[in-house]
Amino acid sequence: MNEYLSQVNSGFFYLIVALALTFMTVMCVIFLVKSYRAGVKLGMDKKVLKKTITSSATFTLLPSISILLGVVALSGSLGVPFSWLRLSVIGALQYELNVAEIAAQSLGLPGLKVDMMDTGKFVTVALVMTIGILGGIFISIFFLKKYLNKVRSKPKKENTSGKPGFGAHATTAMFVGLCAAYIGAYIGQAIPRAGSDIMPLLVAIIAAIVMAVFEYFIQKKGKLVLENFSLAASMLIAMAAAVLINMVL
Repeated sequence: MNEYLSQVNSGFFYLIVALALTFMTVMCVIFLVKSYRAGVKLGMDKKVLKKTITSSATFTLLPSISILLGVVALSGSLGVPFSWLRLSVIGALQYELNVAEIAAQSLGLPGLKVDMMDTGKFVTVALVMTIGILGGIFISIFFLKKYLNKVRSKPKKENTSGKPGFGAHATTAMFVGLCAAYIGAYIGQAIPRAGSDIMPLLVAIIAAIVMAVFEYFIQKKGKLVLENFSLAASMLIAMAAAVLINMVL
């Protein structure tokens, strides 16, 4: 292990992260207990509450597989403790991987290449990832109450057409733009020239095909339970395909 990796995987760093996650775990337990007691006070059946807790815990395990894969993907360049922290509190898998890559490229790196990283670059990437995700917290603190009041109020005009509103279209447009930007970058990397790399494009295509298969069974066949597996399966199959393609090429 080189000096950089030994620093970002140091025991002291593990201790700091463990303390932060212990605090978050205790806070979650406190909210769980308070919520349970509030439900009992409202007259809810204890058996229903316990069943809800058990089912929620069970269904939480499946989506966490993709999060674990994200920790594995980031830990090779940013170390286990920081990757563990970022994907255990308020981070999101899609956000963390993308922002880390963008931050590394802004530093002049071709990506999260561990052999090109040092502690200075690590601090920059970590700050960009952390500060970027704080936007949601501040928006919730200052604007969530007003937003909830608006949501709870009776709409001025009922939407009887059954068509999605502006918010749904805006969200779709955002994700289409995001995907277009990354696919465009992968196509650019695949263009034949000195140092061209077709691997990212191939992996993206394979992951998209796997996700399309899952969406077919979810949307057309009503297999809603597959929603918990789609992201993790797409990542795992694409990663396995990348290893096989690399062996062939």
